[in-house]
Amino acid sequence: MGATGILAGLLSTSPFHDSGWRLAILLGMISGPLAVLAISGQMPLIQVPVSTPMLVVGGFIVGIGVTYSSGCTSGHGVCGVARLSRRSIVATAVFMIATGLTVYAVRHLWGA
Repeated sequence: MGATGILAGLLSTSPFHDSGWRLAILLGMISGPLAVLAISGQMPLIQVPVSTPMLVVGGFIVGIGVTYSSGCTSGHGVCGVARLSRRSIVATAVFMIATGLTVYAVRHLWGA
């Protein structure tokens, strides 16, 4: 979906405004769980196995990565690869390799 790019584009101060569809997607992301609440009487259960400070650190790291790679994993991996963008194919390959190495290091080298 490229949610990070959608949000960045909405917050952009550039003269080219395509904020209508961006705002609609973000409002949908907010109203979806609220619709579940209205229908079922309870919010969707979301379990996050890390602390809030770790979520903030992770968000900061993701923000840096999105900035340097000119997009997020889903933006490159779904949209970019679908249109055969060389940049997106390379970015997605780098994301996958880095993810694999990170999981290996965390699970097998650091024992977490």
